[in-house]
Amino acid sequence: MALYCVSNHKGRKQLNRSELIKLVGSDTGLARPHVELALDAMIYRIVGGLKSGDAIRITGFGTFKIRERKPRQGRNPQTGTPVKIKASKGIKFTPSARLKENINTKSALNKPKRIADAMTIRSVIASRRVTPAAVKTTAAPVAKAAVKKAPVAKKAPVAKAAVKKAPVAKKAPVAKKK
Repeated sequence: MALYCVSNHKGRKQLNRSELIKLVGSDTGLARPHVELALDAMIYRIVGGLKSGDAIRITGFGTFKIRERKPRQGRNPQTGTPVKIKASKGIKFTPSARLKENINTKSALNKPKRIADAMTIRSVIASRRVTPAAVKTTAAPVAKAAVKKAPVAKKAPVAKAAVKKAPVAKKAPVAKKK
């Protein structure tokens, strides 16, 4: 798998957003607009979660956390005068064990399944839909007394009476005129 990247000022290669979208589209078989929407939604949710103070854990990739920085005394590098630096928030990323393992091994990565190979887009969407049963199981448990439902009584099958058909009356033959 070749990554086509641009070089930064220190000669290291970096993958930009446009190239990432192009590569994900070719790996999955999704159209560029769909990949862009998915990437935008993912970034939006990560930033929103961090802004609200939550840690964002992506299994197999890593964890994003907010790190509080205290106010401190710094120096202006040009003049050497002391400068007060305000308290701020930083982002800490901790890579998962699987990510570290994948980076440090020489074996090839497992390539993601293409949409066409795995299943149709409609079945992918249908498999990701949240059912009412799934919502009930993922919702916070509420303490309730156990209630047993009475078994539903089954109705006896109704016997159908045989229906006799009335005989079909035959038409009288029409006399021919001579």
